[in-house]
Amino acid sequence: MSGEEAAVVETPAPVPAPAPALGEPMDIMTALQLVLRKSLAHGGLIRGLHEGAKVIEKHAAQLCVLAEDCDQPDYVKLVKALCADHNVNLITVPSAKTLGEWAGLCKIDSEGKARKVVGASCVVVKDFGEDTEGLHIVQEYVKSH
Repeated sequence: MSGEEAAVVETPAPVPAPAPALGEPMDIMTALQLVLRKSLAHGGLIRGLHEGAKVIEKHAAQLCVLAEDCDQPDYVKLVKALCADHNVNLITVPSAKTLGEWAGLCKIDSEGKARKVVGASCVVVKDFGEDTEGLHIVQEYVKSH
């Protein structure tokens, strides 16, 4: 019996190990996408500057995501200052269109592709939803940066 149990334990152990090791830079973006979608499904995702600022000031925000290609310097300055003042973790993503797609600001066609994507410069997470592997990856990334 113990030999069979050891074989069962050994088989799954190598399988998860290569998955995170495939690529750390892409892994954080994939994890962030999963966290944002899970948060959206649980009603804990706030989109836009006005609503996001209100949530940050009420100390209800857990994570803020900002698009790097935002062309309004005052917008970026305000979000960074609010996050710094209220100790909210801030992650930047390269594109507002990508962030908008992850935040659900698009239509999904019959093939499952996003259409009519609206860009989002700022998204705030106030409830992560359920505990997932992607959430752990995002939290570790935030701690290390």
